[in-house]
Amino acid sequence: MLTGAGISAESGLKTFRDNDGLWETHRVEDVATPEAFARDPALVQRFYNERRAALSDAAPNAAHKALGRLQGALRDRGGALVLVTQNVDDLHERGGARDVIHMHGELTGGLCAACGHRWTVDGALTPDSSCPACGTIGGPRPDIVWFGEMPYRMERIETELACADRFVSIGTSGAVYPAAGFVHAARAHGLQTLELNLEPSLGTPHFADARHGPAGTLVPEWAGEVLAGLS
Repeated sequence: MLTGAGISAESGLKTFRDNDGLWETHRVEDVATPEAFARDPALVQRFYNERRAALSDAAPNAAHKALGRLQGALRDRGGALVLVTQNVDDLHERGGARDVIHMHGELTGGLCAACGHRWTVDGALTPDSSCPACGTIGGPRPDIVWFGEMPYRMERIETELACADRFVSIGTSGAVYPAAGFVHAARAHGLQTLELNLEPSLGTPHFADARHGPAGTLVPEWAGEVLAGLS
């Protein structure tokens, strides 16, 4: 399963594509590239500090909770729901999900550019922050996959796609690769494919089935159908 920004939008978190290519009035080139961090680390750190603070005020919605329940029910029956998300928030976890693959990193994480150490950020990062492992001042950065960087855990994602029996995409634009290509890999492996999205996406024609409407309505309905089939 793949989730994108659309599943968290109903929790009040703004999406990049819904704001004309802007995040909180900032261009992606100014806050979401390695070059931006090298050019103006104070701006980049401040931007992610603000987003991290906003996350603390957001709560998981019905879609997050439904996936958490479904994952737990499948696990109890010896099955699995492998949850891959493009989102950097922690709403899936707070909605009850476990083992979430954050392919674009996590807003609550810190990464040392000097030694590669990762940790949970408590508070704000600044250009004067030091790495808790190696002590390098200015080394810490948000543990976010920026444009031009390789998404995390791609090898596992590809392995899971090859072993699954169905692929469901929720709240994605179908425009950002490599995630936009997962449906093609799923079809090549013979998986059932379903899109749940607010409106048709660029990837809709590649899915065998598609349902459109609010995630908070569609996801609990679909999860309920799956759970009923397990009874």
